[in-house]
Amino acid sequence: MDPLPLLEALGPAADTGGRTVIIQLLLVAGIVVIVGWLFLTRGAKQLAVRRLIIIAFAVFAVLTVLFPRVLSEVANLVGVGRGADLLLYATVVVLLGFLALQEARTKAAEKRTTYLARRLALDEAESPAAYRERAMRDR
Repeated sequence: MDPLPLLEALGPAADTGGRTVIIQLLLVAGIVVIVGWLFLTRGAKQLAVRRLIIIAFAVFAVLTVLFPRVLSEVANLVGVGRGADLLLYATVVVLLGFLALQEARTKAAEKRTTYLARRLALDEAESPAAYRERAMRDR
């Protein structure tokens, strides 16, 4: 069985004379660069689950770029008119989730900073006896 007809059927919906290949290549390259950057900046402590999620997202993004008709079919299955609309809705949900996660991380970082600042102030504070002695001496 020849897979070429299937790939052609899943490809770009509009006949643009092969110009869609340019944007597909640019988008796939962008996705690969972003995923690579995420892996490099997160370091070795990153959980395996996060890496799997990133890989799954990258595969989904590449497949969406290469086979836009599939996204349109999925959109129609869930009651959305176009694949682009479904992608927009999913992006909004992911963005809101990201914002919530960042807010939680920021609050946790603020709590840690406050705790450390208080701990440092207590550790560097002069003992009452030493303060009293210094105060009596400076009179």
